Amino acid sequence: MNILLSVSISLLAGLLMTRFFKKLKLPSVTAYLIAGVLIGPYCLGRLGINGLGFDSMHSVETLGLISEVALGFIAFSIGNEFILSDLKKTGKQAFVIGIVQALFACLLVDGALFVVHLMMPNILTLPQVLTLGAIATATAPAATLMVVRQYKAKGPLTKLLLPIVALDDAVGLIMFAVSFGIAKTLVSGEVDLISIIVNPIVEIVASLLLGAVMGAVLTHLEKLFNSNTNRLNLTIGVVLVTASISMLHFSIGPVEVHFSSLLTCMMLGTIFCNICPLSHDLMAASDKWTSPLFAIFFVISGAELELKVFGSLSIVIIGIVYIVFRSIGKYTGTLISAIATKCSKPICKYLGITLLPQAGVALGMCTTAMQLGEHGNLIRNITLFAVLIYEIFGPLFTRMALTAAGEIAPMPDHVKERRMHKLNEAKELKK
Repeated sequence: MNILLSVSISLLAGLLMTRFFKKLKLPSVTAYLIAGVLIGPYCLGRLGINGLGFDSMHSVETLGLISEVALGFIAFSIGNEFILSDLKKTGKQAFVIGIVQALFACLLVDGALFVVHLMMPNILTLPQVLTLGAIATATAPAATLMVVRQYKAKGPLTKLLLPIVALDDAVGLIMFAVSFGIAKTLVSGEVDLISIIVNPIVEIVASLLLGAVMGAVLTHLEKLFNSNTNRLNLTIGVVLVTASISMLHFSIGPVEVHFSSLLTCMMLGTIFCNICPLSHDLMAASDKWTSPLFAIFFVISGAELELKVFGSLSIVIIGIVYIVFRSIGKYTGTLISAIATKCSKPICKYLGITLLPQAGVALGMCTTAMQLGEHGNLIRNITLFAVLIYEIFGPLFTRMALTAAGEIAPMPDHVKERRMHKLNEAKELKK
C-alpha cells in the first residue's frame, strides 16, 4: 500500500507543482524536481508518515524500478530522432559536436580540479580529479527531451540537439571507463588494460547489437497485429523487455559484459523508426502513454537529491569549480565545433547551453566510482551537488536557449482566443 500511495502522491505533487511554476514561466521538469525535493526525506519526509512523503532514501530507492522503466522509454523516444534521411544532413555535425564538447568538458574540469588538488592535496586526490573530469562529459537526456516535448520545440537546433545528447552518452561511457581505469591504477598500483580498453568497447557494442536485434524483432512482430491498440501494447512490452535484458551483466573470462540501458533502448528506437512504416503513429501514441511515467520519474529524481551535501564547505567549493568549468567546457566545445562544421549562428550561440543538464548517467558513473573506496565518497558527494544544481536550473536554461533560438514559438493568438472562449463558457454555465 505504501508503494502505491508513494507513486500516486508523487504524480499528484508533481502535477500540482506545475500549476504554480506555470505562473513563473518555468519548465514542468523543474516543477517535478522541486515537488520531489518537498516530499523527499529532507522536507515532508521528516514527518515520518509512510506513503505521504519519502521518509528515507531507502523508501525512494524502492521506486527505482519506475526510474529504470522511464529511462528506457526516454531513450526509446530519443532513438526516434535518428532518422537516416535527417542524419544525412546533420549526422556529421552531431558526431563532431558530440565528441568535441565532451572532450572540452572533461579537459577543463580535469585542469581546474588539478589546480584545486595542488592547493588541497589532502582533500582532493588525483584519482578523484580524473574520475570527476570523466563524469563531467555526461548530459541528461531526460530533462532535455521533456523540455523539447513540453514546449513543442522545432527547428534545426532541436534536430541537432537530441542526436548529440544520445551520442554524448556513448562518448561519456568510453571516457569514464578510461579515466576510471587510470584512477583505479593510481589507487591500487595495478594496471588493468581490460577494464580501461576492452570492457567499455564491449559494453557499447553489446548494447547497440542488443538494441538493433530488439528493434528488428519489434518491427517483425508489429506485422502480426492490425489494431493500433495491440501494436501500441506490443511496443510498450518490447521496450520493457529490452530495458530488463539490458540490466543483465556477466563475465566471459576476464571480460565483464554490461549493457547500457540508454544506448540499448536508443538503438531499439532508431531501428524501429527507420524500418517500421507505422513507427511514427506508434511513437506518438507511446509518448502520450508515458507522460505520467516521466512525471513520476522526475519527482523521484528530485526526492533522490542529497541536500546534506551543502553542509560541507569543501564539497561546495569543489562542486562550484566543477559546475563552472564543466559549463564553460560544454559551451566552448560546442561553439568551436559548431563553427567548424558550419552550423547556423543560432546553433553556434545557443546549442551549448542546452547541453548543461546532468543527472542519471552521471549518477550511474559516480556509483561505479564507489569502487575506489574512500576516494569514491567525495566523488559521489560532488556529483550529487552538481546534479542538484544542474537539474533545477538546467531545464530552465534549455528552455531559454531554445526560445532565444526561435524554436519555441509563442502560443498563437487564435489558440489563446479559443481557450479564453471555452473558459468564459464554463463560467457562464456555473452561473
